[in-house]
Amino acid sequence: MTVRRLLIIAGSDSGGGAGIQADIKTASAFGVYAMTAVTAITAQNTRGVSAIQLASPKIVAQQIEACLSDIGADAIKIGMLGSAAIIRAVAGELAKKRARNIPVVLDPVMVATSGDVLLPKSAIETMKRELFPLATLVTPNIPEGKILAGMKSANNKEMFRAGNILRDLGAKAAFIKGGHARTGLIRDMLVWERGSEILSFPRVKTRHTHGTGCTLSTAIACGLAEGLSLPLAIGRAREYVQHAIETAPGLGKGHGPLNHFAR
Repeated sequence: MTVRRLLIIAGSDSGGGAGIQADIKTASAFGVYAMTAVTAITAQNTRGVSAIQLASPKIVAQQIEACLSDIGADAIKIGMLGSAAIIRAVAGELAKKRARNIPVVLDPVMVATSGDVLLPKSAIETMKRELFPLATLVTPNIPEGKILAGMKSANNKEMFRAGNILRDLGAKAAFIKGGHARTGLIRDMLVWERGSEILSFPRVKTRHTHGTGCTLSTAIACGLAEGLSLPLAIGRAREYVQHAIETAPGLGKGHGPLNHFAR
């Protein structure tokens, strides 16, 4: 039996709906072994983030080194980073020989579902410069697409243009998530070396969407760890998230978590 391994580089969500908690649950649902390099500790619940304590860049780098030098990884997922210094530390470790040829899914976490800022503007250029060239796939939502690529709207033309801008920054592919558009049908777009592909799903009317970005990017990384092609990994992950939203347990008074074990 071959055990697939996923290294998760992200922040901790005390409420369990997003961050490394959601990532570990997602990886477990796919039967993938999860390791973590914790970048931040947050005090948060379904109603918002009340406190953030960033880890030191040194300990983040040491966690990555400890995992890759011993257990190794079949894929790496990057979520909340929190500062330019942490971004540089992560990029430095991933640029080393032991991390080469490992697929990297980068979720450019900037703002939480509740609206709380998780990455200062001063660190965005560092992320684009240092991490995008190391990414197999970047997974921005529409607000992040506007910041990173100057998206003016959520139509197909703008999503395709934004995806190519992100690829010009060094990422091999971009998956633009359309959930923030005010439409009944959610359209996501993959922009990669073979052009573009659109995935469409009906919108679920619910407030329980906390951690959807974390969950999706981790599910994609699990697919890449298993050796699936990028379109297949994305398609499977998107169906998983859709079902997880549809069967959300209804916890909390705000944006509740998904059902990570719906698979």
